Amino acid sequence: MTTAAAKTLRIGLPSGSLQEPTFALFAKAGFNISGASRSYKPGVDDPELVIRLLRAQEISRYVEHGFLDCGLTGKDWIANNNSDVAVLTEMTFSKVSNKPTRWVIAVPEDSAIKTVKDLQGKVIATEAVPLTERYLAGHGVTAKVEFSWGATEVKVPDLVDAIVDVTETGSSLRANKLRILDTIMESSPQFIANHDALKDAWKKTKIETLVMLLQGAYAARDKVGLKMNLPENKLVELLKTLPALRNPTVAHLAGSEWVAVETIIDERVVREIIPQLKALGAEGIIEYPLNKVVY
Repeated sequence: MTTAAAKTLRIGLPSGSLQEPTFALFAKAGFNISGASRSYKPGVDDPELVIRLLRAQEISRYVEHGFLDCGLTGKDWIANNNSDVAVLTEMTFSKVSNKPTRWVIAVPEDSAIKTVKDLQGKVIATEAVPLTERYLAGHGVTAKVEFSWGATEVKVPDLVDAIVDVTETGSSLRANKLRILDTIMESSPQFIANHDALKDAWKKTKIETLVMLLQGAYAARDKVGLKMNLPENKLVELLKTLPALRNPTVAHLAGSEWVAVETIIDERVVREIIPQLKALGAEGIIEYPLNKVVY
């Protein structure tokens, strides 16, 4: 059990391309991380958190073996390490987009390899060796899978016949004149925990609270709050015309035939909705940012 003197939660966060969006998410959740540019032990404004900045490839192993209580890493690396951890939530975000990343098999554009079966006896370079070997075995294909330290795209066709690499947009593969043969898996960041840590009452509560705040921050990323005053006789028309406002908070203004309406909507539709609100007679329209939406 956790003692009063040792109430700390050890959490692993990814360095590299996921570091900046991860820190931004934690900041929206209320946790400000500092000093990461100088140390793999950054500070955080919660004395009950101890953060370790590590490669995403390693985090699930450290969580599984109890060196960390919990952490944020990619679904792909959990699968590649075959880690036995508790997955508490998944949040699709990255440096480039809000879409999952993909692990794909790619070959040169002019390669005679057309299907996965054509990889029989070939040489494949990848950083995700176990993931690739399990995929090939599932297709009844035997090939030599070599570990690649990086710059995997430049190794075909001179050094290997194909590669398995991660991509968000596919632009790097196209720039290197590579053709995607198949997708092995899609991956998004997942918040994971050690099974024994979840058996500790204090750690379990702390982890669940952290996950709730992170989920709230994630849910608010592309949304804004919108409030306005509206003639009461226009409210039904508003709800019919604007499906995004189907469940707003409505309050009557004292001594008038007006109502105050407040809701949460996707930020991308605000520019289209505000002119429609104005046309319905809405006044005092206010748009405001959100840090968290907790459902």
